[in-house]
Formats: sequence, structure tokens, C-alpha cells
Amino acid sequence: MSNVNHKFELAARPVGMPKRTDWNYKEEPVRDPGEGEFLVKILYISLDPAMRGWMNEGKSYIAPVGIGEVMRAGALGRVTASKNPKFAVGDHVYGAFGVQEFAISNGAGITKVNAGAIPLPVFLGTLGMPGMTAYFGLLDIGQPKPGQTVVVSGAAGAVGTVVGQIAKIKGCTVVGIAGGAEKCNYIVKDLGFDAAIDYKSEDVRKALQKHCPKGIDVYFDNVGGDILDAALTQLARGARIVICGAISQYCNTTPIKGPSNYLSLLVNRASMKGMVVFDYTDRYAEAGREMAGWMAAGKLKSREHIVEGFETFPDTLLKLFKGENIGKLVLKVA
Repeated sequence: MSNVNHKFELAARPVGMPKRTDWNYKEEPVRDPGEGEFLVKILYISLDPAMRGWMNEGKSYIAPVGIGEVMRAGALGRVTASKNPKFAVGDHVYGAFGVQEFAISNGAGITKVNAGAIPLPVFLGTLGMPGMTAYFGLLDIGQPKPGQTVVVSGAAGAVGTVVGQIAKIKGCTVVGIAGGAEKCNYIVKDLGFDAAIDYKSEDVRKALQKHCPKGIDVYFDNVGGDILDAALTQLARGARIVICGAISQYCNTTPIKGPSNYLSLLVNRASMKGMVVFDYTDRYAEAGREMAGWMAAGKLKSREHIVEGFETFPDTLLKLFKGENIGKLVLKVA
């Protein structure tokens, strides 16, 4: 084959915000697939806040990306050559292919995507890992009940937009916390949230008191830090807090800021539990079917923020940490 693969390999452990020199941009010839393997041309790469954590050395729910290894990322592509009977040329597939233009796979951990009328990037967002995170985090851990109040931070992001919409489907009052008027208008006017709090221009604690007069029954946290602390002051009795992420802390050069108001858990007999979507892999199909049904019925909307140009990866990834995306951030390769 005459194809050339371009890829980003991790070159250094970032300190604070990642920079372009934390990766090496390389090219190599694309080899033919061996017996049982197939070649994938990557079309779209999922950019997620978790990628920042994967770059750190230390114990976590998944091993860190090694220095010199292709940067880990979920991606969606098309099979262009195959010696694996389960995968045919032309199949669209999703897997942890990494930040590169081509990948060779033996099929382990790879999912076929039958898009039909659904745009492919949706399978990296609402029908992908962020959507699964929202679905299981909210329903399995948050356990919202009709009439209860659900608050979600990072509400205009890939996970937060889905959390809020599912909570509305389940009959809850939904308050989203986001940064800036555009994001706040989007989640209320387009997605149907009951209220939005702009953390950039409002006192979050006072706004939560206003919008959640009976307290917060479910708090889905994507940001950590001061916003988590503010939510803790407004819990209802028996509240459930879902710890999904802490994007406000990922690029810190100082120790992570923990919640100082944690005794509210005791006073309100509340619970706080972390969730990792990979624990639910055997149930992805179940969630996908239900969410696809909601989308077909017009109850669940999906929005992708697509940036073109593979070589823009280092700068495009930083949009997540600068709050420059609405919905799912996707890098379009070809």
C-alpha cells in the first residue's frame, strides 16, 4: 500500500495546560493487514476531557498513555482492507484507534456502526461514550424521580447536554450550569432545560438557591472545584451526587481542590459516588437503543462541534479546557 499514516505520539507529561510540544507529530508507511486483521481509515476522532487525565502518570481507572505511544482517543473510521471475516471493506467501525489517520486492528474491542440516517459524528457523542456516560451516570447512580430537581454542571458539553435532556424525559426539573450567555441560551431554548446559571457572570450559590428552592435532588458534576462546593450547600435530603469529571481541575499546577462543604452529605443523608463509563460496556447496546428511540421521537437532540484538520489536534483539544465548544467536540480527519 502507498498510504502514509500521520499520528500524534505522547512526548512528555504535561504540566498544567497541554502544549504542542507534549506530542510528537510523525508519519510512517501504512502496512498491509495480516491474517485476522483489517485496516481502518480514520474519519472522526473524539476529543474528550478525560484525555488530559490519560496523559498523567499515576494510578487511575485506566493505565496512562506511555511516552512514545500514539495518543489515546476514541475514533470512528471505515474499513479499507480486511483479512478478518467479521469486518468487510466499507464497514464503519468505532474503537480506541488513537490520534492517527490509519489504524490496524484484529477486531478486539471494536464496534460496528450502522449509521443509516444518523450522521457518523453522533456515534462519538450522544450515541457514543459521552451519551453512555450521561445515561448510566444519571439513571443508575443519580436515580432521578419525576418531580425532582436535577442540576448538571458543564451543562453545554457533550455529557451535560445529554444528562439534562434525559432528566427532562424522566419528568424532572433541570437546572444547567454553563459558561456564557450563548451556552445558557442554548440549553434552555434549544434543549428545554428549565433554567441556566452562567457561572461567569452569576453567583452560583445564590442562583442555586433561587432555582432550587426545595434543594438539589441529583447533582451531576462534570467540573469539580468551587461549583461542586456551591452545589453541596443546596442539597435536598437524600440527594445523590454523581462525580463524572472535574474539568476545572485537570490542568492545575497546584493540588486538586477538594470540597470543603462535604459535611452537607452527612447533614442531608446524601451520597456522592464516582462513575466511569467503561464499567457499563456490557450494557451499551441497551442504552444506545433507548437513546436512538428518543432521538427518533424528537425527545433527544445531539450537537457536534466539528473541527477540520488532523494537524490541528493539539490546539483543538484545548478548546475543551478553554470552554470554547458547545456539545461534542470532534476532530474531522478526512
